[in-house]
Parts: sequence; structure tokens; C-alpha cells
Amino acid sequence: MEYTHKPVLLDECIGALHIRPEGVYVDGTLGRAGHSREIAKRLTTGRLICIDRDSAAIEAARERLAPWMDRVRLVHSNFSELGSVLEEDADGMLFDLGVSSPQLDDPERGFSYMHDAPLDMRMDRSAPLTAREVVNSWSLEELRRILYDFGEERYAPAIARAIAKRREQRPIETTLELVEVIKSAMPPAALREKQHPAKRSFQAVRIAVNGELDALPPMLRAAADKLRPGGRLAVITFHSLEDRIVKRTLRELAQGCTCPPSFPVCVCGKKPLVRLDKPVTPSAAEVAENPRARSARLRTAEKLDKLDI
Repeated sequence: MEYTHKPVLLDECIGALHIRPEGVYVDGTLGRAGHSREIAKRLTTGRLICIDRDSAAIEAARERLAPWMDRVRLVHSNFSELGSVLEEDADGMLFDLGVSSPQLDDPERGFSYMHDAPLDMRMDRSAPLTAREVVNSWSLEELRRILYDFGEERYAPAIARAIAKRREQRPIETTLELVEVIKSAMPPAALREKQHPAKRSFQAVRIAVNGELDALPPMLRAAADKLRPGGRLAVITFHSLEDRIVKRTLRELAQGCTCPPSFPVCVCGKKPLVRLDKPVTPSAAEVAENPRARSARLRTAEKLDKLDI
């Protein structure tokens, strides 16, 4: 079967990595392997390490990357374990954050508010925590917190109360049952908005289930540490929460010294690790072709040589 999937900001990512045929590269979020294919086909003696926490993505990649498997290593792991996964420094790393299209498109995974399925939402299906447990077992205050913090949902208190009230009668088992409860807590005006009423709540539960935001700062610090001088880092974000974390962490890595401005000399000893580029967003043509690209933002950086510091 011909492979036609084109990932978000593909050309911009490949250009930002400055790929060398003999280099070592990391795709920290393998997904459908769209980025990995384009990296692998540009390598000769180089190597590509592909990481994903979803075992289904790893298995699918064996076929999608079959012509280049002599230069590809597939690793079933979380990018938060980057430091232990990499056995050598790399020339470039790419991270395409958030839920992947196959996970959204497979109703049985429970990520979508458009299809009825068991409440799951695990990116790694061997992980113990599911959306069902979050929705039915977490306290009212914890539900309100994640809905507000991870979903930026302005109706978080009302939705959390509606979930707590419903589960007193019987557990919430499926995605569409959860959608029904969410909608029951929202005013009529909110239900008429262009955005699906359950979008923010589903995002919040998914982030809580997978610990997505907590993993970002240590991943970025490990990536900067494991890049060779001149190595390139590319990170695609899809919502403001993860983008703020990525932006803040990269700025810290680029800043180095954390001493107060009033100090006459640096005493912390921290040096800048990377140089930041301007962020890139999809073109109007790409958004028209792939609406999921609308909120994407590409942030890139280059590892500094110690002589440049």
C-alpha cells in the first residue's frame, strides 16, 4: 500500500535539522514515521534512532521504514528516558508533541470525542493509568485542577461537579458518555461555539493520563546535553500549554547564567547550551490541506560549541 501521509511542517523540520548523510539523528516521537522516512532516506552511513511510547507505532514503522532499516533503530520508550536511550551524541533531534493522527483516528484508543469507545487515552497501552480511572476515581478538586490547568477550560468547576455527580450513580465508561456529561455542565452559548464542547476537557484528561507536560523540561534538557556542537533541535507543539513550557525551557537553556541582574559577576557557573531560532508556523496552504496543522508551532535551536560561549 502506498504511503501518502505527510506530517505537519515536514519541509520546515527537515530543513531545520541540516541533515548530513553520515550524521546521527533522533526522531523522539515516531508516530506514523513521516518525519523519520524523510530523515532516513537522506542518510548513507548515518543512523536514525526512532523512539515512541506506543508499541503500535513501533510495529507499523517496521513496514514504513523497511527500505532504510539498515540505518534505523526502533526503540519502544518514552522520550523522557532520552538520556538512557541514547548511547552516543546526536547531530539532530526532532520531537513532534501531542497525540498522533493514528491514535486520534483509531476509535478504540479512546482519544476522540467523535467516536464511542472505552475511556482509555493511553499513548503507551502497557501503562497502568487510564482515562476511566482519572474520570471515575480522582477527587473533585483534582478533576477541576486538570480541566483548568491542562485544558484551560473556563467551565472546569461545573464540568468537574457534573462528572462527580454522574459517577455517584454509575461509572462513566465510554468517551461519548463523558461527552454527554461535559455538555450537560455547559451553558447553551458554549455549546454553539465552533469548537467542540468536549475538546478542552478531553485534552486535559489525555495530558493527565500520559504525563505529557511533566516530561517536557527533562526531555529538552537531555536533548541539549546529548547534541553535538552544531547539532540541531526541532520541536513541534500543538497547544499553548506545551508551547509555553517548550519556549520557557529553551530560553533557560539559551540563557545560561541565572544570577540576579544585580550581581556584578556570575557565580552560578551556568553557561548557554543552545542558540535559538525564530519559531515557524504552517503556511495557509498547509492548514487548508491539513486542518490539524492550524495550531502547530516549530521551535528550533542549535547546540553551541564551548568555544562560542
